[in-house]
Amino acid sequence: MRMYEAGDIVLSLAGRDAKRLFAVVAVPDENYVHISDGKSRKAAKPKKKKTKHIGLIKKSEGEFAPADAAIRKMLADAKKYKTNDNDNDKEELFCQKTM
Repeated sequence: MRMYEAGDIVLSLAGRDAKRLFAVVAVPDENYVHISDGKSRKAAKPKKKKTKHIGLIKKSEGEFAPADAAIRKMLADAKKYKTNDNDNDKEELFCQKTM
């Protein structure tokens, strides 16, 4: 069973891109996903990331077209939701770490 699918919004937990939101563009296998933020990592050249280094923020809702503008809009909406949360430890509450 795959934990992630294209269109999911994830939070990077490790690496130089830690604490940044990304959209899953593709899932080549159970251990890796390809992620993009639509700005520095375009959908045409996504970053390969291990699944243990990301946390699920939001599951995809319906069809997903990996276009940079659509990815930027999805992530902006997710950031708005995240910043409206009043808890001090937002990342731990917001990110469902999967093991």
